Amino acid sequence: MTYTTEFHAHSIYSKDSLSTLERMIETCHKKGIDRLILTDHNTIKGAVEAKKLAPELIIIGEEIMTTKGELLCAFLKEEIPPALTPQETIARLKEQDAFISVSHPFDYTRSGHWQESDLLEILPDIDAIETFNSRCLSASMNAKAQEFAQNHGIASTVGSDAHALFELGRATLTLPKFNSARELRQVIRQGMPQTRKTDIHARFASRYAVLYKKICKKD
Repeated sequence: MTYTTEFHAHSIYSKDSLSTLERMIETCHKKGIDRLILTDHNTIKGAVEAKKLAPELIIIGEEIMTTKGELLCAFLKEEIPPALTPQETIARLKEQDAFISVSHPFDYTRSGHWQESDLLEILPDIDAIETFNSRCLSASMNAKAQEFAQNHGIASTVGSDAHALFELGRATLTLPKFNSARELRQVIRQGMPQTRKTDIHARFASRYAVLYKKICKKD
């Protein structure tokens, strides 16, 4: 048995997405996604609610902004706040035995990118890095992440970084069955990636979501 797994996706609980939990679940079923790691920015609230709706599909995740860059995590039990050092964030994640990856490490168009020196410091304490992100504007950004992973013998994740429904499933890993962070660590290197780049208009969808929510809040 295998699971087609989406490692990186955002819902309406992220400030830059309008995707409702119900529509995300429906879209995953239509697209044949077996496991969705819901990784909203700095919160697990949406993932907790989504897991109540679709417990077999949803894995509780979070994309956490640290003082150096963003971490992408799965199988969380407690929410981790942003703006901690990477070391403090990782320590809190390890206390709950979460699976720890790094989102789009070399995408310098985003605030969550990493300096290589900072990434090297945490490398012994993480499980993987994201070597393909569908939203990276330049192929060289993903290529650098892939080269880094190969050079340092670290496992890879891929992700759509979906903020809109049409993006779900653009980058998935097909993995042997897993049901915990420990089991995911055991099978992650067996993953078979299916990846497609997302055009720049997806970034505009995120900007629209931010603006829409600001306007609605004022009203």
